[in-house]
Amino acid sequence: MIESIKKSAADMQKKRPPKLLKQLLSGLDYLGSDNHTLVKKAYAYSSIAHEHQARKTGEPYIVHPVGVANILSELHLDKEAIAAGLLHDVLEDTAINEDLLLEEFGEEVLSLVDGVSKLDQIEHGDIKHHQAESFRKMMLAMVQDIRVILIKLADRLHNMQTLYALDQTKQIKIAKETLEVYAPIANRLGIFNIKTALEKEGFKYAYPYRHKILSSALKRKLGNQKRILKKISTRINKNLNKHGIDHVVVAREKDLYSIYTKMKRRHLPLDKIIDVYGIRVLVGNAQECYQVLGLVHEMYKPIIGKFKDYIAIPRVNGYQSIHTSLLGPNGTPIEVQIRTKDMNRVAENGIAAHWKYKSSSKEDSSPQIKAREWLATIKEIQGATHPEEFLESIKVDLYPDKIYIFSPTGDIYRLPNKSTCVDFAYAVHTDIGNSCIGAKIDRQQVPLRTVLESGQTVQIITSRYASPDPSWLSFITTAKARHNLRAFLKDLTLEQTTVLGKRLFSNALSSLGKTKRNIKKEPLKSLLQRMNFKGMDQLYESIGIGDKNPLLMAQMLLGDDLENTKIKDHAPLLIKGTEGVSITFAKCCLPIPGDTIIGHLSKVKGLVIHRRKCRHLSTFIKESSRWIDTEWSDGINHELSTEINVHAKHETGSLAEIAAKIADNGCNVEQVSITTEYEDETIDILFQIQVANRKALADIMRDIKSMASVEKVSRSLH
Repeated sequence: MIESIKKSAADMQKKRPPKLLKQLLSGLDYLGSDNHTLVKKAYAYSSIAHEHQARKTGEPYIVHPVGVANILSELHLDKEAIAAGLLHDVLEDTAINEDLLLEEFGEEVLSLVDGVSKLDQIEHGDIKHHQAESFRKMMLAMVQDIRVILIKLADRLHNMQTLYALDQTKQIKIAKETLEVYAPIANRLGIFNIKTALEKEGFKYAYPYRHKILSSALKRKLGNQKRILKKISTRINKNLNKHGIDHVVVAREKDLYSIYTKMKRRHLPLDKIIDVYGIRVLVGNAQECYQVLGLVHEMYKPIIGKFKDYIAIPRVNGYQSIHTSLLGPNGTPIEVQIRTKDMNRVAENGIAAHWKYKSSSKEDSSPQIKAREWLATIKEIQGATHPEEFLESIKVDLYPDKIYIFSPTGDIYRLPNKSTCVDFAYAVHTDIGNSCIGAKIDRQQVPLRTVLESGQTVQIITSRYASPDPSWLSFITTAKARHNLRAFLKDLTLEQTTVLGKRLFSNALSSLGKTKRNIKKEPLKSLLQRMNFKGMDQLYESIGIGDKNPLLMAQMLLGDDLENTKIKDHAPLLIKGTEGVSITFAKCCLPIPGDTIIGHLSKVKGLVIHRRKCRHLSTFIKESSRWIDTEWSDGINHELSTEINVHAKHETGSLAEIAAKIADNGCNVEQVSITTEYEDETIDILFQIQVANRKALADIMRDIKSMASVEKVSRSLH
């Protein structure tokens, strides 16, 4: 069979190139005709190997590998990558084996093809595990050669373009996987063209009804905007020509999925999204970018708070540009992006714009450096025990680019949203993370679990005698921090885990003003029985591996009276891991399920739950040892109190109408009061209501906001 394939492939190469191959070669001028031989050979072998196969569309199978190769050619990849694109399915679906690929195409092409070939179906049939393991193989192969992921992305994109041939169930499954994993990878590598194309196809099939409604609404909005865009473009052109700046002005339309995610993330209707249409100005160098910025701000008023300088501080994928939003004619908001032509090329093709496959020279571009940093992180965490854990860890890093943190020396670190001081410590260096004992944000002492915000300067306090705390697992965000902490705990022996747990438990008791010596045997025995532990060593071990929180265990040991304990045993468990602990919800911020929360251990009230945004947290700054990271239990079926502030017109019956609207949503109004009356005949009304969670509250607030008499609705914070 192998010899037959070799002979047929050799015969094909002697004949006139077929139409598909001609079209492919016409896009490979950048390689030079001398390098076309390997591509022609790869086409011949792929065509012969897939000769009797057809796609679900009814087309010959060779259409797919050629489609993949065409996408790779648009990224200007080398001949080995184009050949691998043509051959990427042969190991899985045909008689061609690794030995033949090695003999005919060499080790480099074989390595690329093997990197993107799917794993054989795992015998136990665990589909989730199979997909995660396949993804893990792809990511780790990418560490060795970035072209692996570029071929895989091209493969997925071409499959998405022909997804119409599959049944709807498969369409939705594949489309959602594309939106959740493949498009974010393309974004992380800065390949905007592929990212946008994947999102376009993915949105169409994953959410067909939403796609149809939004697409229709956008077409209606387009007419007037086009005329305004043309007017602004013409005016900018004239002004830049007048100042002698060589430039190109391009009108652009934001892609549909990007608009949808922004609407969803910010809970905004389409007419509130201001950058649906915009203008891109391309110039020669960075200095001209700032010059153009000044000129467009002279022509149109900028919108406050809508300026971003990604040239000075590039995004995590290397993207550079200046973004500013302007008030155009008739007050129409228009986004303007200003960048150099080189920056634009990088923005569209990212790491593929000028990737040096065989070197890591000093001339590496920003996307290359950032991609290599990410790949180094992937390599570091590849020892994760389970493929699903590996997939989840990488997913965290696929949605980055939101916060920029400064070290005391002025270095900039880019971290995902909701990163904490511990995540920052591990980002600086693993040893810093493993030995951190405290942190300062803008010179103010804060707990290590504090969530960071862009622009803050963070200093990590370390001790050579310190070791990681298992409880960090409950709040750290980045893959690197989670992996290093798990690796530390995994390497501990049972004896070391027990010793660590004992030390953490002793520290917890000490923070509550107690020591184990002055506690009687009965409370200890009672605690062990309630937790189903056979002895103290088992409790220490559970604390040492992070299963139990030492402060909560200490609180339970010190306990309340028996009567209170009985009441608590019958109360619904709202906070994870707090069985038998007295729980109070802070009156200052009234948290509800869905809020990000933190607990403060009070000697009088037990565990007091606050929202992380609560203004009163700063008053506990000297009691950092009493702060406990907490999270809501799963499947809560219990309503809690919260407050909303409604700014409305002072009209007869308006208060009653708002209360009725709340009741229509199935919520009880516990208290209502008019807090402020204004001279413009408006009032502030404070409602205390019972709701199930943040989603239910958002629905109520949206309904109230739609009322004619209501001008503003907000969550109350005392």
